[in-house]
Amino acid sequence: MLVQSLISWLAFPVYVWQGVGVRLKTERMLPAEGRVLHHIPGEGEPFNLLVIGDSSAASVGVGRTEDGLAARLAGLVSERTGRPVQWRAAGFNSATAGQLRDFVVPNLAPEDWTHVVLAVGTNDMKNFHTARRFKAEFGGLLYAVRAKWPEALVLWSPVIEMTRVPALPALLARVLEIRAGIVNRVGERLCAERGAITATRLPVEDPQAGFSRDGFHASEAGYDAWARHLLPFVLDEASVTGGSAPSAS
Repeated sequence: MLVQSLISWLAFPVYVWQGVGVRLKTERMLPAEGRVLHHIPGEGEPFNLLVIGDSSAASVGVGRTEDGLAARLAGLVSERTGRPVQWRAAGFNSATAGQLRDFVVPNLAPEDWTHVVLAVGTNDMKNFHTARRFKAEFGGLLYAVRAKWPEALVLWSPVIEMTRVPALPALLARVLEIRAGIVNRVGERLCAERGAITATRLPVEDPQAGFSRDGFHASEAGYDAWARHLLPFVLDEASVTGGSAPSAS
């Protein structure tokens, strides 16, 4: 990890040069409109899903929240299990792990969420946060979530492969992929240590269909693929016949 970190820092001028160009050319998209808290009726024990994260949790890239990650994942859980699903998306543009730890989790009501999905790490990666900083901030976020919802299953979705993101020039994408690898390795280790589950990396099979018009955020098809990817990780730890989720601690 040290060698890769050094290589990425040596390439920092490339990151600044190409990154500024991408930012100037890329459309600044707003969070989707629509509800961020909803209930899907069903039978049996309630399945209470909270998605905390950055712009992906805010459904940036699509027009309506019903096409975003939280709503799609909740809908798939409902379809698969038949259980009632209460879901909430607490997502914020450009949020980092430290900001979620300090400003989001403390301000969420301690409702009975049985499953908490964390969609965070991309901004820490592209902001060139060091491994030490991400360890402190993401590790603190895990502690905060586990303390507030001790019985919940906590699942983290790691950063996708940057070389598959259409908005990024090839050289910049390779630099960011090194940073993504650092973030993902640190995050996976912290999840193992602090009672959370790490999903496998979301495969980007069709970049043209999976990304919105800005070439960076997910499209409707992308969020649907992401939700379908996360579904087995959620349901493997939950009873599909109505039981509550066991503690992930």
